[in-house]
Amino acid sequence: MKDKFTEKDIKLLNKKRGLKLLLAKDKVNITRALRYMRYENRLKQLQEELIKLQKWVKKNNEKIVFVFEGRDAAGKGGAIRRVTEHLNPREFKVVALPKPTEEERGQWYFQRYINLLPMEGTMIFFDRSWYNRAIVEPVNDFCTQKEYQTFMNQVNDFERMITESGVRLIKLYFSISKNEQEKRFKDMIESPIKRWKFSAIDQKALELWDDYTEYKDSMFKKTNTSIAPWKVIKANKKTKARIEAIEYILGEIPYKNKDLKVIKPLDYQV
Repeated sequence: MKDKFTEKDIKLLNKKRGLKLLLAKDKVNITRALRYMRYENRLKQLQEELIKLQKWVKKNNEKIVFVFEGRDAAGKGGAIRRVTEHLNPREFKVVALPKPTEEERGQWYFQRYINLLPMEGTMIFFDRSWYNRAIVEPVNDFCTQKEYQTFMNQVNDFERMITESGVRLIKLYFSISKNEQEKRFKDMIESPIKRWKFSAIDQKALELWDDYTEYKDSMFKKTNTSIAPWKVIKANKKTKARIEAIEYILGEIPYKNKDLKVIKPLDYQV
């Protein structure tokens, strides 16, 4: 069955950006170009709402923590970049911590994260977070089982304490299939500008897929609480995942002048 295009679709494709997308590849793909134009337009609408959200955070001295978790190559970093692309950089921070130093290893596990919690009027985006200890560390033997169990016994209390102290906590998990992860790893390895992303941990990720799944399931069972629930984003399609993540964020934060028509999820594919 051939695709049917509306007058609105034709207008989108007749724009300079639409024509550029049509001619970007040797073989013209109208459906692909239209889908990406829809994605870019939708993203712009949502990013305008994110600016409203940030202004509300600043004006009301709010403190928000966003936790972005998921398997390697699930698209967490790309989603954070789209969320923060047009925000005032003075009023948010993206945190992607390296492995703990020797000094930090001797501290209470949550201490390094407490030191990074937001001040009033600001937001923090964790590209991986304290949940490293729930999955990545035990799978790769970076912590002992005792350390893992201690974390699992304390994490809900930790999140309760910070939320009761005025921090809004939003947790998102980006979920991809094994085949999609393998495809993205291959793309990283073959690309001169992406190769740096492929780490020693990534090399073992496919081999340890079932171990990751076991710890992930345990994490959800223990930490999907009413105080700090998880939002699972199906992320095999990056554009769709980014839009869904932003829609969820905008729906969860009670900022003023919220345009409900804009943040309502749309029924077409992006």
